Amino acid sequence: MNLFSWKRLEQEKPALAKFGAIRLDGKVAYLATTRSDGRPRAHPVTPVIGGGRIFVFLNADSPRTTDLLVKPDFSLHCFMSDNSGGSGEFQVNGRAAGIEDKDLRSQAESFSNFRPAISSYLFELLVTDALSIIYRGGRPVRDRWVAGSTRKM
Repeated sequence: MNLFSWKRLEQEKPALAKFGAIRLDGKVAYLATTRSDGRPRAHPVTPVIGGGRIFVFLNADSPRTTDLLVKPDFSLHCFMSDNSGGSGEFQVNGRAAGIEDKDLRSQAESFSNFRPAISSYLFELLVTDALSIIYRGGRPVRDRWVAGSTRKM
């Protein structure tokens, strides 16, 4: 599985990365994780995008933090503004990496539109693939990027 920072998406599919940043950065999105028993769990989060990276700050005692520490696979989907999908959808998948570096944490905080709790746990979301769907005239128009793929999507 190829894992890359958000920067790779920005370099290879700039329009898709820009759309994703518009739909995710500093906004409520839904993070899907896997519980220890294998069942899925979804959580509202506020992703932070900046410096070629995508981060999430989570409460240290949250089940989603434990989920990602045990099984780091995730799926992150933007909030939908209405039932017609008028603002479009964006989803990114990959693996979360816990960040303990204080300088990187300070950098992530500087990109954030909110002040995370000192006790929060920071994860960088490393990306395997991203997908957008824009509905034009009720018809879905999809754009997709797969990390490390050489074929055109």
